[in-house]
Amino acid sequence: MGTSAAAPAWLVGIDLGTTNTVLAYAAPGTQQVETFAIEQLVAPGEVAPAPLLASSRYHPAAGELPAGALQLPWAATDPAGVPDAVVGRLARLLGASTPGRLVASAKSWLSHHGVDRTAPILPWGAPEEVPKVSPLAASASYLAYLRAAWNARHPSQALENQDLVLTVPASFDEGARALTLEAARLAGLPSLRLLEEPQAALYDWLQRHRDSLAGELAASRLVLVADVGGGTTDFSLVKVELEDGAPRLTRIGVGNHLILGGDNMDLALAHLVESRLAAQDQQSAPARLSAARLAQLTERCRAAKEQLLAPDAPDQVNVTLLGSGARLIGASRTIPLTREDMARIVLDGFFPLNEAQEGAKRARAGIVEFGLPYASDPAITRHLADFLRQHAQAAREALGTDAAMPVPDMPVPDMPVPDMPVPDMPVPDMPVPDTLLLNGGVFRGAALAQRLAATLSAWRGEPVRVLRNLDPDVAVARGAVAYSLARQGLAPAIESGSARSYFLLLDDALQDGRLNAVCLLPRGEKPGVEVRLAERSFGLRLGRPVRFHLVSTTADPRGAPPRPGELLALDPAEVVRLPAIATVLRAQTAGTKTELPVRLAASLSEVGTLEVHCVAEDGSGQRWKLEFQLRGAEGQAHDEDAGDSALPARLDEALQRIDRIFGSRNQQVESREVRQLRGTLEHLLGSRERWETPLLRRLFDALMERARGRRRSSEHERVWLNLAGWCLRPGFGHPLDEWRIEQLWALFETGIQYHKDSQARAEWWTLWRRVAGGLSTESQLRLLDDFAFNLQAEPADRAKRPVALVDGSEDDMLRLGASLERIPSAYKVEIGDWMLQQIMAIPPSPKPDPKTAATYARYLWALARVGARRSLHASAHEVATIAAAERWLECLLQLDWKRIEPAGFAAAHIARKTGDRSRDIGEALRQQVLNKLGASGAPASWAAMVREVVELDQASATRMFGDALPPGLKLLR
Repeated sequence: MGTSAAAPAWLVGIDLGTTNTVLAYAAPGTQQVETFAIEQLVAPGEVAPAPLLASSRYHPAAGELPAGALQLPWAATDPAGVPDAVVGRLARLLGASTPGRLVASAKSWLSHHGVDRTAPILPWGAPEEVPKVSPLAASASYLAYLRAAWNARHPSQALENQDLVLTVPASFDEGARALTLEAARLAGLPSLRLLEEPQAALYDWLQRHRDSLAGELAASRLVLVADVGGGTTDFSLVKVELEDGAPRLTRIGVGNHLILGGDNMDLALAHLVESRLAAQDQQSAPARLSAARLAQLTERCRAAKEQLLAPDAPDQVNVTLLGSGARLIGASRTIPLTREDMARIVLDGFFPLNEAQEGAKRARAGIVEFGLPYASDPAITRHLADFLRQHAQAAREALGTDAAMPVPDMPVPDMPVPDMPVPDMPVPDMPVPDTLLLNGGVFRGAALAQRLAATLSAWRGEPVRVLRNLDPDVAVARGAVAYSLARQGLAPAIESGSARSYFLLLDDALQDGRLNAVCLLPRGEKPGVEVRLAERSFGLRLGRPVRFHLVSTTADPRGAPPRPGELLALDPAEVVRLPAIATVLRAQTAGTKTELPVRLAASLSEVGTLEVHCVAEDGSGQRWKLEFQLRGAEGQAHDEDAGDSALPARLDEALQRIDRIFGSRNQQVESREVRQLRGTLEHLLGSRERWETPLLRRLFDALMERARGRRRSSEHERVWLNLAGWCLRPGFGHPLDEWRIEQLWALFETGIQYHKDSQARAEWWTLWRRVAGGLSTESQLRLLDDFAFNLQAEPADRAKRPVALVDGSEDDMLRLGASLERIPSAYKVEIGDWMLQQIMAIPPSPKPDPKTAATYARYLWALARVGARRSLHASAHEVATIAAAERWLECLLQLDWKRIEPAGFAAAHIARKTGDRSRDIGEALRQQVLNKLGASGAPASWAAMVREVVELDQASATRMFGDALPPGLKLLR
């Protein structure tokens, strides 16, 4: 770890939490785990130590705080580069009184795929004048703060030189874990290990009970670790076996990633208070706070919740929303929250008893508040039922053949389960653990802990044993230190070997009802041990797309775990297909052949990642790493390439036709045959609207390999551009699309060969519009330059047109500009303002003539895309501002939607409801749009998307995209 022999490393554990960040440690030569008291601002100018550092940042306005109010005992450096940023308890206090300046829940944002997690987007929905930071930078700032606080107290034992363990949710995917490691690097902590948080919580309990562990776990066979923190819910299963009187623990299952926790409870309470504020005003419709003021109210509800769930809770706590002259709430208001509110909203809403053991309900659209996609079903006990069913086989094995075996005499449980009748129940088909360990700040509320224990006891038919967690706020950080002690053999350990066997499919098609596969990693394999398939050799293609199809199974096909490299015929009913892994591997040394024999080597990392290397057999030392994410979605993994086995029978003939037209051989092909290529392909493969994504990409690859052939004639160029754009649309959604876009973009600067051919020019811009979803922001900005030149350049400038700049018609440019969803929001506002100016300049008439109607259609469709509240492929923070959207809607309401039908279509998309207050228009304007949609006879689906959070129907999605979508491809999040 970079520490000299003269300075033994301290063992340090860091819990980078959604709500709080904690550091624990053990000094060299000791096994005593301590919690680090973190110096932090608790009031302006006042510093005090505390075990919890609030995972919050506050960005004060200029002059808001007096000089010297933010002085710390060390020179503070913010990795995010925001001057005078406040971190910790004072940040949370200031954020509760001033809306729009608090950064919270950065950890949840790290796992949110719907936004660019490296872009400055927090505080979400804050005014433009407030400095913003990325989720990555915010996370780095908390770790950097810990580093500075530690180094100030231990100047000769710098934190970056110690033995560090950083915890992450067990369900964090590879992207979120990589970003967590990057945050640590930005904070000056480049070398550390990752540990799953539920395991860390159990490690803490094991460390605390290490002297009496055999007796404590004598009656336990399967421990459920339920970790419900501020932002995430995590489940893990740990099997307990007795060997020579001592317990042996093995982690056998982890759950799916759920953005569900204390933040959701606080938000539900804030919604309740908001509705009561509206009733207090005697308004007919509930007042809707801005995103910033809702965040302020949510923070105040969090404090009230903690008071009302405490053992000595009062009957009620007053929640005050301070006045700021805002449009909806002008003066301070106070609303009481009661213990009855807690029971109804938090206890019954998030921890229902769920006697029927129902799984989570799948709503049409999940809750999206503050930009985060919270779990659509808030009932944690329903998600728990899904988790237990997902791991039923491993759980039954751990519990034995009788899943409800009686619990022998044991010491009094650490935490009592409330008195409750235990109904007579048969052995459930869903095995229920006999032991429960609760972790996470949510379970500081005794009522919540007791409710979950009661639910599991009812499911099991007898009481489960609850392992008491003395201090859930610090248990994960302490457990990370205990994990390091266990690695040194100084504390009890948890084995986290593979709970499944993993196989590489040799043929994706069934043979005699079975799947032929070779074992990569057998069940039970320990982390960090590389397993080589010494007896198997594979051919690897370099510089070309390669695909790997994996499956996993908890079953043992031959009664015992398979051997690495063993060939087996697997029962499809017993395996789980993992997503196809597709990549392009390149030679690492000069002169390497394009195809060479390799052997496979596999290992399991500490946090559930299967790492596979292709190792060259020629002794060159070349290795290619492929990393597969195995947690989070195993139960519902979808093989994106599954359609490959059902490609049309005449595909080879279609590929031969493409080669005949565009191939390198000099073939005599008449222009008529070139023009008819699309019709020929449809004759062989069926209507192109029904071509599925795997087929489309196979055709694109064939076209891309023969891209030079497009320059043979204007007919060749037109047809190639048309087919290439159609086959790669929308630019994402299938393995290797990023690589395909990279190959296609390399052609952009060369432009087209036949500049004077108007159809070739149109096909050029249609291609880029169709694939825009896969283009980077930089590429879209480059297209924006051409968009602006073609529509707005002065006549004198047009004479200086670059040779490679392709001329584009107004229609082509409008469609292209509207498809550039990744450009900054400010550009969208500028484009939308210009489009609206053109729309409103059209002379009104009782009935638009065909030419005028076509102009309306072009501009209104484009404005709908530019102003859409939910993009087809961009990050949520990149949509046009609410102010711009409302301004555009007020203008559109002046048009006659009966005679100008596209105006209603545009208004519906600009007013579309997302559930995210930083994107949604005001309720009064929303009602005006709904009224006009109804009066104009617009389709019911348009009004539905304005009234509630719904997905687009197929017709609206196709119209919005501008083309028929590839069958089965879902663009919208």
